[in-house]
Formats: sequence, structure tokens, C-alpha cells
Amino acid sequence: MKVKKAVIPAAGLGTRMLPTSKATPKEMINIVDKPAIQYLVEEVVASGIEDILIITSRGKSTIEDHFDRSPELEQKLVRARREKELNEMVKISHMANIHFVRQQEILGLGHAVYHAKSFVGDEPFAVLYGDDVIFGGNVPACLELCREYENYGLGVVGIKTVTPQDLTRYSSVKILPIGNKVFQITDMIEKPPKGQEFSNYAILGRCVLPPNIFDMLEITQPGAGGEIQLTDAMKNLAKTDTMIGVDFSGKRYDTGNKLGVIQANVEIALKHPEIGGDFREYLIELAKHL
Repeated sequence: MKVKKAVIPAAGLGTRMLPTSKATPKEMINIVDKPAIQYLVEEVVASGIEDILIITSRGKSTIEDHFDRSPELEQKLVRARREKELNEMVKISHMANIHFVRQQEILGLGHAVYHAKSFVGDEPFAVLYGDDVIFGGNVPACLELCREYENYGLGVVGIKTVTPQDLTRYSSVKILPIGNKVFQITDMIEKPPKGQEFSNYAILGRCVLPPNIFDMLEITQPGAGGEIQLTDAMKNLAKTDTMIGVDFSGKRYDTGNKLGVIQANVEIALKHPEIGGDFREYLIELAKHL
């Protein structure tokens, strides 16, 4: 079945990005000239999906504002004859059919995704974690996963190798190679204690799930951090039906922490059509004094 819907959980408190995230949603922190969440929406649209649910929470209304029309701004751009900027602003609100729902209590990623049950219905859906921006692949990472869902009819997760230290912050999956950068997954563990890892592959930022994940979320008990973890529900799915893992081709940036945001800004700025050349010269000169 073709994947036609996507869910972007963006309700977390963003404590790793304090003090910026105290009043500004971490998903709205800029990467050069666009908020991080816009890159996720653009990835979804580039993957052929037009129906998107963004899960927010209190204090995150600026996310909704960003994807809405702004008549006052548009009129000002019209009067100033700034047609390029005007077209860009209008395009943002027309990219996709974007819906919003609030997670009233921040009880974990699994709890957030469960809020998408009525939106999803009886269809498969993509999930793009709000902290994970991926650039530079041969095709969008979301599309890579959607294609494998259509090939196998099984839940799919995006995976990458990470350091042993990072495994304890993310997850570890039990894998069996079945194709080029494609794996069968039969088990997984969230934030594994040292010595309990299945492999050095972790789930990073993307998954495509069948609708029966909601049945599993309903019976999932609080896990790591006292939260309802999506990984725990997917573990049940993997052990019951098996899942597919895709070592996606792009580079993933953790925009939920300060270093990840800086890395994304530097590398995207170098490719930016307006400032890339000047920024490269600046870095070269700066590096002489490091």
C-alpha cells in the first residue's frame, strides 16, 4: 500500500536547547534561513506525501503561524515589489495539507504518535522525528523508507551506525542483512545499558509504520525515562511481524542539541546559493587562526 500520510511529533520541551527553547520551539530554530521543521515538511512533500499531521504542545503556536498565510507581510512585500520573497512566503502555506493536534501532557514519543490515530485511520504512515533533519541523500530519506514499505509490506525504520556512547542515548536493533543497505529487524532496545546492545545500528529520525502500531501503543507501558517509548511498541511489532531497517543515504543532524544545530548550519550554509561562496571564504580565513 502506498504511504500517503506523515506525522511529525514536535511537542517535546527541548531541554537540551535551553535557554533558546524556553520561549522558542526547538523545531523553529533556524538552519540558515528556514526553521528546522520546514526542512522536514519539504522532505515529506518531496517524498510524494501531501497530508501531514504535526503534533505540538503548549507554547508552540509559532509552528502553526509559520505554515499559515500572513496577509500583512504579504501586502508589505507586494508594495515593496519583492516578488521573490512574496512567492516564497505564499509557497510555505501551500506546500501540503498540514493539520495540527496538541499533546496535552508530554509523556513520550509513543504517547505523541498515538495522537495521530484518528488522522491515520487504517493506513500506513511515515513518522519524522522533530529533532532529526536529514540532508544530502540520493533521494529523500522518507521516500527511501516508503519504497521499502511498499516492497515488503512491513514497518520500516531508518537506521545508521553510531558510536557505543551514542547507543546508550538512542537505541540498538537486531539486524539481518537482506539487501543493499536493507536489513530484517527482529528485536530492538531503547537506550540500552552497556553490554545489552544488539548491534551498533540505531534508529535515527524516520520510520514508516502500519496502522496496527496503535494497538501496540495502547498496551505499551512507560519505559526509559518513565515515558511511553515508540521504540517499545516497535519492538513488539518487530518480534511479532518483523520489521525492515534502511541505512538511508543522507546525513542526519540532531537539531535537538546545540552542536547538531551548529553543524547543520555550517554545512547547509556552504551549499546555500546566496551565501555559500562568501561563507566558505570566511571559514578558510577563520581556520588560519584556530
